[in-house]
Amino acid sequence: MPEGHTIHRLAADHRERFAARPVRVSSPQGKFSDSAALLDGQPMTGTEAHGKHLFLGFGAQGWIHVHLGLFGRVDFGTPPLRPPLDTVRLRLANEGAYMDLRGPTTCALITDAEKTAIHDRLGPDPLRPPGDPLSGDPDTAFARISRSRTTIAALLLDQKVIAGVGNVYRAEVLFRHGIDPYRTGRELRRAEWDAIWADLVALMREGVRHNRIDTVRPEHTPEAMGRPPRVDDHGGEVYVYRRANLPCLICTTPVRTADLAARNLFWCPTCQRA
Repeated sequence: MPEGHTIHRLAADHRERFAARPVRVSSPQGKFSDSAALLDGQPMTGTEAHGKHLFLGFGAQGWIHVHLGLFGRVDFGTPPLRPPLDTVRLRLANEGAYMDLRGPTTCALITDAEKTAIHDRLGPDPLRPPGDPLSGDPDTAFARISRSRTTIAALLLDQKVIAGVGNVYRAEVLFRHGIDPYRTGRELRRAEWDAIWADLVALMREGVRHNRIDTVRPEHTPEAMGRPPRVDDHGGEVYVYRRANLPCLICTTPVRTADLAARNLFWCPTCQRA
């Protein structure tokens, strides 16, 4: 499932290609046809992202709400338009670009009130501006974390606690701060949370900029360590994610993996001692 940096990147990509211009809207698959007919020819008035939720604004007509889920995919192209595949839920097009959306968990036309309700149920997003009234702040997240007996690894994936963090950022930020993923939220000190939040802000902004997740510090890059670069369809240089049984880049202890919160957790038992 795409993490928050990907959705913010998509918001920027849509803004660049379609904002303030009339957009042809269609649904080759047919599941979005009625809403597409209402939007066809209207200008896109804005784009937003909150966590893993993408919002494409069409003024008084409302917002297209997209959640990619596990299988959703966005493809951009330039004219001439190729015939859309039968699986395309939504196509946006203008004279300079087009976008095809396939396989999303959600693609729906919603009102301002419905959009606000989605924001209200999500936790703070490290990529939204500080003080943004729609997305909360890290204080709100820590208030929930500090009362919880749930593990910090599970809490970081709870979109009601913090929005946009997925399996990669969860594993990597806990490693970078030497935190045992099985510690409970109530055992996390405020200073530790502040450091985690600041790190997520920095890492996820880099993710938006480069469109991939890199979490290793300069001294641990392949060039600095004289090791081969990572080869993985996820891409990016990481410490523990998808490195089960491989030696930790810091201490050489084999990286461990286990199922936690329905996702594969990765951690170093030496660098992240209880």
